[in-house]
Amino acid sequence: MGTRILIADDHPLFRAALRSAVMQAEPDAVVAEADDLAGVIARLEAEADTDLVLLDLHMRDSHGLTGLAALRAQFPAVAVLVVSASEEAGVVRRALDHGAVGFVPKSTPPADIGIAIRAVLAGERWLPPALAHALDSAQSDPADAVLAARLSRLTGQQFRVLAQIGEGRLNKQIADSLGIQERTVKAHVSAIFEKLGVRNRTQASVLLQQLVLRQK
Repeated sequence: MGTRILIADDHPLFRAALRSAVMQAEPDAVVAEADDLAGVIARLEAEADTDLVLLDLHMRDSHGLTGLAALRAQFPAVAVLVVSASEEAGVVRRALDHGAVGFVPKSTPPADIGIAIRAVLAGERWLPPALAHALDSAQSDPADAVLAARLSRLTGQQFRVLAQIGEGRLNKQIADSLGIQERTVKAHVSAIFEKLGVRNRTQASVLLQQLVLRQK
C-alpha cells in the first residue's frame, strides 16, 4: 500500500491544490482530506497508519498551534507538516518547537511543496530557503519551549481532557463527552496539573490559550 497522507485545510480550493502537489510528489499515495480538526482526529483514529498530515494552522475549530499540539499529543507517530498563510519567522519557530517536521507557506510553488513532502517523508526537516535563513535570527522563546516540553508530557487522553478544560467544561461534562467515568477525569485533571506545573483549571486554560495565534 502507498504512503498515506491526510490534507487538513478548510478551503476546498487549497485542498485540491495540495492534493495535486501530493500526487505529483507521491503518485501512489493514498490521500484523504479533512476540513476541521475534529475530522483530522477522526481520520487518524480510523487510519492509524497515516504517515503524514499537511496541517493548516487555522481551521474553524483550531486556531494557531492548538491543532498541532493536539496531534503531537494524540498521534505522536504521525509526522505533521504545517502549511500556513503565515510566513513569520516567529510562527515558524514556534511550530517547529511544538513538533512540526517542516513549514510550508501557502505561497510556495506546487513543485516546491512536492519537494517538501518528499523531504519530510524521508525523515528530513523542510523549510523554504528564505524562511530557513530568517529562522537563524528567530530564537526560541524560553517560555514557549517550556510550554512545548510540558505539553509533550501529556498523553493523548490527557490532552483531550485539557482541551475541554479550556472550553470551560466541568468534570461530569468531560466524562460524558469522552465516554469515561468522572473519577477517571479527576485523575486525568490531577495528572495534567502536575505535568503542566499549574494549580487550577484557570492556569491550565491560560497555558492552552498561549497556543492561539492571531490571524492577520
